[in-house]
Amino acid sequence: MTLRRRRFLKLAGAAAAACAVAAATCDIARAQAYPTRPVHLIVATTAGATTDIVARLTAQWLTDRLGQQFIVENRPGGGNNIGTEAVVRAPADGYTLLFVNAVNAINATLFEKLSYNFIADIVPVAGIIRVPLVMQVNPSVPAKTVPEFIAYARSNPGKVNMASAGIGSTPHVAGELFKMMTGLDMLHVPYRGGAQAITDLLGGQVQVMFEPVAGPLEHLRSGRLRALAVTTTTRSAALPDVPTVGEFVPGYEASSWYGIGVPKGTPADIVDKLNREVNAALDDPRMKARFADLGADVLAGSPADFARLIADETAKWGKVVKFSGAKPE
Repeated sequence: MTLRRRRFLKLAGAAAAACAVAAATCDIARAQAYPTRPVHLIVATTAGATTDIVARLTAQWLTDRLGQQFIVENRPGGGNNIGTEAVVRAPADGYTLLFVNAVNAINATLFEKLSYNFIADIVPVAGIIRVPLVMQVNPSVPAKTVPEFIAYARSNPGKVNMASAGIGSTPHVAGELFKMMTGLDMLHVPYRGGAQAITDLLGGQVQVMFEPVAGPLEHLRSGRLRALAVTTTTRSAALPDVPTVGEFVPGYEASSWYGIGVPKGTPADIVDKLNREVNAALDDPRMKARFADLGADVLAGSPADFARLIADETAKWGKVVKFSGAKPE
């Protein structure tokens, strides 16, 4: 090798190293500067729902911590798909975020044709909370425990009406999972939202419903509805005396969960910064108290942890959707 060639390679190597250092320095600077303008957090549901409440609590925390507005933008419709697709198609620059929820995992199987692949097109940032559902009945139902309810439903095949917030909603698939694991024949009655379903449950038009704890809590405490069990693997602090479904149906678990995702290609340093800030929120006593009011448990963890949750839930609910034969409205 000639002296000139060796000198050229040495200079080239030094230049490459300098470029790598410069790139790393730029990445650090970008992460430190982000955000430099308002950030939009897309919520694919209507305002006022639990999803929206959790999103607004999180957005306010990020606004206060990072010095730029995190603006909650509700884009309901299409069973969460309109808002989700808007984020998939947005620039991957950290300024358009998706408020992810369990329906995103359900939709992967419920809809035969989507214009995006959720797991491939959305990068998980951080899980926020997990909310148990409560299995509740109208007091006219004679069952006071899960085993008594199973016996009652078996003796009245096809006559027990199971309400939900709509086809493909978390309450719907939670009920279908219960049917699948117990072999019960119950009629699913979908509504356009949990509030309407609870109204008919109170009136006795339907007999049973699986619903996130916060919604019916007042009715449960007043005795207008009866709680049989919560759907998570551990009991809820909001209903400490209520057992879990899994205590009677081993292996049963269902929950609503929430987190943040970004479009594929978003810089890793921005993902990591958002993850750190969300985890800081979940460690803050005031935020913990607000989430506890919703009957929730915090998730926290790394982007990889949230990715595993999404993958596991997508596979789990895919089996339940196929079992139920559910089709989108």
